[in-house]
Amino acid sequence: MKFYISTKGIKRVTISNGEGKGSAKTTAVAAGAGRRISARTVFPVMVVLGIVLPFLFVRIAILMLESAAACSSLECAGWRFFSGVDTSLELRDELTRALIEANDGNVNEGAGSFNELVKEMTSKQDLKAFAFKTKAMLSQLERKVQLARQQESVYWHLASHGIPKSLHCLCLKLAEEYSVNAMARSRLPPPEFVSRLVDPTFHHLVLLTDNVLAASVVVTSTIESSINPEKLIFHIVTDKKTYAPMHAWFATNSIKSVVEVRGLHQYDWSEEVNAGVKEMLATNHLIWKQYYNKEKDLDYTQENSRYLEALRPSSLSLMNQLRIYLPELFPDLKKIVFLDDDVVVQHDISFLWELDLNGKVIGSVFKSWCGDGCCPGSKYINYLNFSHPLVASNFDGDQCAWLYGMNIIDLETWRRTNITETYHQWLKLVSVC
Repeated sequence: MKFYISTKGIKRVTISNGEGKGSAKTTAVAAGAGRRISARTVFPVMVVLGIVLPFLFVRIAILMLESAAACSSLECAGWRFFSGVDTSLELRDELTRALIEANDGNVNEGAGSFNELVKEMTSKQDLKAFAFKTKAMLSQLERKVQLARQQESVYWHLASHGIPKSLHCLCLKLAEEYSVNAMARSRLPPPEFVSRLVDPTFHHLVLLTDNVLAASVVVTSTIESSINPEKLIFHIVTDKKTYAPMHAWFATNSIKSVVEVRGLHQYDWSEEVNAGVKEMLATNHLIWKQYYNKEKDLDYTQENSRYLEALRPSSLSLMNQLRIYLPELFPDLKKIVFLDDDVVVQHDISFLWELDLNGKVIGSVFKSWCGDGCCPGSKYINYLNFSHPLVASNFDGDQCAWLYGMNIIDLETWRRTNITETYHQWLKLVSVC
């Protein structure tokens, strides 16, 4: 064997076998003597790369933008690039499954606050646990809101009876004025206008209220909006404790119309009417107690809202209940307009006395903004207990209830149909529902 190495650099190595019959020669050529690449090979390669590289660049850019929120590492982004799977869709599907499972499952103890929820979820990183914890936390918040709304109704009633307000201070000042100022005790109306109190040619308006300022607003707004205020006769009925402040207010303030202020203690009712009023108040108080006991176990829903509405102070207000005794309060009147003490009259209402009620007792306004028969939240089913078979068989739950803020009332028809007695009968039935 012979081994040759060139002395001018390692350009050629020759290995030969001198023995035998044949010879094997191996030649290695260094880098300087490499094979040349022709232009025919380079041009197609460059064309292919020019077409592929822009698409590759766009693909990488889109994947990087989509994974910016979900992936914070190069490893995650590379996995998305090579796998071609959109993890946001997988995350959404997994979260949807977890929420559905949590909605059907039982609620356990939830996190006390949002910070606790974040802290717990960052440690576990479990979508199912996150869904259950979130449901539990929202359920706790919902129960707290419901309880707060229920307690608000009870506290509202207690506060209205026990906490002094600025309105009470006004009544005290007016009561003092009534006792020391002769003008505040002057007759209402003056003697020359007493005959108008029963004159059917005048427009008679009735208010039952123990709120001095509210009565003043109703009277003033009605007079200011009236075309002919001289024809208006206001009959204000209040309780004994508010009579002096109410009388002092209207006696010391100039009014363009005739105003009569009467206290309930000034009425000489029969024993039958007195007994009916006492029975009505006792029955309403019994109903209030039933609603109060139910309120503790109720969730605040649309179906149970009527139980909470029954706890409002107006449900036990004597002034509110005496509406059913309007014919007894005004035995000499034939037609009146009844105004609640929370209304502000903005237009002339003299046309109401010209309405033909076609034998009906009351003309009223419906709470509707979407056409006839459409009165969401103001239907009989929102006020009456239709779970009682007697109520369900005599009333239509989809019938719209009327607003009691302003009514034109035919007292003669009321007396003929004996509505007051019918009301007492239904009140007794409702009290045992």
